[in-house]
Amino acid sequence: MSAIDALLAEIGPRWALDIRAHSQAVKDAYEPLLTRAPKAGIAVERDISYGPHPRQRLDVFRPERASGAPVVAFVHGGAFVRGDKRTSDEIYDNVLYWFARQGWVGIDIEYRLAPEARHPAGAEDVRDALEWVAANVGAHGGDAKRLLLIGHSAGGTHAASYVFDPAVARGEVRASALVLVSARLRADRLVSNPNAEGVAAYYGANASLDEVQAPMHHAASSALPTFVCMAEFENPWLDAYALEFAHRLALARGRAPPLLQVPGHNHMSIIAHFNTADETLGRAILAFFDAVVAASRAESPTGRG
Repeated sequence: MSAIDALLAEIGPRWALDIRAHSQAVKDAYEPLLTRAPKAGIAVERDISYGPHPRQRLDVFRPERASGAPVVAFVHGGAFVRGDKRTSDEIYDNVLYWFARQGWVGIDIEYRLAPEARHPAGAEDVRDALEWVAANVGAHGGDAKRLLLIGHSAGGTHAASYVFDPAVARGEVRASALVLVSARLRADRLVSNPNAEGVAAYYGANASLDEVQAPMHHAASSALPTFVCMAEFENPWLDAYALEFAHRLALARGRAPPLLQVPGHNHMSIIAHFNTADETLGRAILAFFDAVVAASRAESPTGRG
């Protein structure tokens, strides 16, 4: 057993007892491993503006000789009130480096935070960032028609609201598929939710609006292929909300969506492990997107999507 495996096992079900301390311990454990992870042959262009606010910026990860490559856009977490597209020198770069190593163009999105920017500002920033991607990623070697959107934690909230809330997208959803990783899909303010203050900061003082503003309410509003993922050891209620969201998608679509609970991992390590020898989630995401592309080609009159 590696030192990281031992740490994850030690934290295990105790994760939610001190989320901030355990999250930092996980980041600290992965940092040296990710520092040594492969990055050769990948060019990174940082802090490209997609809007006027200082946080409306993104990084592009481009593999050498990329041309017509699939595109992945990643939205970080942070309980609505904190977080950055680089929470450390290596995380969340590791997610985009891993996809770039598989031949993808990666987009790492930063967005405005509450309480300055309240609902639906985060989702609107995802929308505006993907509009930038649609218009510009071709110059970076990417194919905007094959775009996978991934959101983690609060970033999953914003990504889901962009896809499922018709009032946010205001037209065409630019993503070909969506992956929700440990996403907050209900806006609860339960005492057992350690991030209840962040929920209140983002969704506002009127808690009676939480139900209709959160992604769960809009689950039947989009048929976009969606992969719901969660860690074995989650922040309180996020695993239950993932299951409920998958259930609502199943009822709306007549079939269950792909659903994965990643064993041994917690709310932070489910993302921090990208670009290490553990490729469990990454390979599952690639298989999901391959299936989406294959189904799209099969449905196309030309058979080419």
